[in-house]
Amino acid sequence: MTHHILTLQCPDRPGIVAALARGIGRADGNILDSAQFSDPGTGLFCVRTELESPLDDTARLLELIGEELTAYSPELTLRPKDHRRRALLMVSKIDHCLVDLLYRWDRGELPVDIPVVVSNHEDLRAIVEYYGIPFVHVPVTAETKPEAEARLFELVEEHQVDVVVLARYMQVLSDDACRRLAGRAINIHHSFLPGFKGAKPYHQAHDRGVKLIGATAHYVTADLDEGPIIEQDVVRVSHTRTAPEMVRLGRDVERLVLSRAVAAHAEDRVFLCGTRTVVFAE
Repeated sequence: MTHHILTLQCPDRPGIVAALARGIGRADGNILDSAQFSDPGTGLFCVRTELESPLDDTARLLELIGEELTAYSPELTLRPKDHRRRALLMVSKIDHCLVDLLYRWDRGELPVDIPVVVSNHEDLRAIVEYYGIPFVHVPVTAETKPEAEARLFELVEEHQVDVVVLARYMQVLSDDACRRLAGRAINIHHSFLPGFKGAKPYHQAHDRGVKLIGATAHYVTADLDEGPIIEQDVVRVSHTRTAPEMVRLGRDVERLVLSRAVAAHAEDRVFLCGTRTVVFAE
């Protein structure tokens, strides 16, 4: 029996689950786990199902299931559970998110393959190459940004990348790049959005006497730091904390939030519903 993960999204109407069950039955499949949600704001119905079937031909299995769902015009994906998503990491000079992702990947705790890391600086090359992962330096200036993004998409195609992770990559992607990566580029923002924008956000927060420090992982869109939110978390602070202490606490939250968001995306637990996401629990 082959273990598969199936996702389905379509306009909500009666009979979808029954049709899905019939399709899985046609493939002699067995449902192991399933989660579903009808989003009232968009009218979209989202399903994530884990199933097993004696069919190891994923294309044929998808065809059998899809034939029962044709009337619903669904967006369907199906993959063997052991087929891991491929993540390209982008970094600049700040290393804490990169190090955390590489550590979790090396320990088998992050369900992705990392074929390449791209950076606009050389600073983190040694860390990446320590893990045996290719490091590609792609410098970026205002004048060379089109060429740099063209190189990025060459690497995305070359390495068959499923998701791009901006692990504190300190460059803004162009509107065109955001459109091409819609729904498959994740950024970490050092704020519990909406929050302090621009330079030194933790110092701004300290000056304002905030009581919560947070981080937000979201999909990248052309609207800077306004993309659909995947994961957030906070830590409480008091007036006794200095700005450097808040930076340290903030980095801890950023690491956790980004790794959770990447895992959720890699496990097909995130569905885009307009400007929002539906994120099924583990």
